[in-house]
Amino acid sequence: MNRINPAKLLLSKWTAAQPRHKEKHFLVTEVFCDEEGTVLEIELQAILTRRTERFSWQTLQNVEAWQMGWK
Repeated sequence: MNRINPAKLLLSKWTAAQPRHKEKHFLVTEVFCDEEGTVLEIELQAILTRRTERFSWQTLQNVEAWQMGWK
């Protein structure tokens, strides 16, 4: 399990363990919070294609799917 500080997610770099559509490297481009400032979701942007996807931030804790940094 990846240990993540939700407050430091913005502009963090991630590598997909199983790339899809030749997309391996991603950047967190937006963080969505509730009224109290609790992080709910993130937006990941593929570096190669600039395609974006919206996920729950806890998805990044799955070490079988995501690795911290660009590898």
